[in-house]
Formats: sequence, structure tokens, C-alpha cells
Amino acid sequence: MKFTRETASTLMIRSVSANGIQIGTDLYDHAISLTVDAVFDNWAPENVSDLKEDDFSELLKFTPEIIVLGTGSSNIFPPRELVFAMARRRVGFEVMNTAAAARTYNVLAGEGRQVAAVLYLPDE
Repeated sequence: MKFTRETASTLMIRSVSANGIQIGTDLYDHAISLTVDAVFDNWAPENVSDLKEDDFSELLKFTPEIIVLGTGSSNIFPPRELVFAMARRRVGFEVMNTAAAARTYNVLAGEGRQVAAVLYLPDE
């Protein structure tokens, strides 16, 4: 799936496929996290079911209003404890498939919102 909207000062997702997530000219062939200012290509938890609040510590330093979690080809719910932890921090936390998460991230970033995303690669 291709995305075309891009601004000069904000990182925008150009495409998402089973081959990778393209941001600018860089293609990431593994799960990543990003803000409007930085890409972190060292996302450690391999499975959504293993996510915990500490995994988001780097993203939370950027004080996002919302974190969008792209869980691959389908919607996979993360542990309840993580959802509750984000609510306690007053950080919006939306879970959807990765293509939808990428589109949502781009729209929010394009609006100038403080958004962060964690994106897992979709299956074929």
C-alpha cells in the first residue's frame, strides 16, 4: 500500500507491505517505532502479546498525545495492562492493522499532532 502525503519537517510513512515499511528513502524490514522527529529501528518485542509499558519508554520521552499501534495484517489486542498504563498516563492508545495505523499516523502528523507509532510488518 502506497502513501504519498509528505511534509518537509515531519517523518511520514510512504508505504507499508510485507517487504517493509518505507519512511523517506529508508525501508525497514522489521518492526519499528517512530515519532514525527525520529525513527527507532530497534523495536524489541517480537509479539504484540509480549508488549509492556517499559517497551514504550523511548517513545514516551517525546510526550505523544497518542500512540498508534499497527499489529500487522490484522488487529491483535495488546495486554490489558498496557492499555490501562497508557490511560493512566493520559496518552491515547489506538490499536489497528499496520496499514490503517500508518494512514492514521500520517494524518495526525500532517495535522501537527504529537503522534507516535509502533508498526509491525503485515503478512503477505
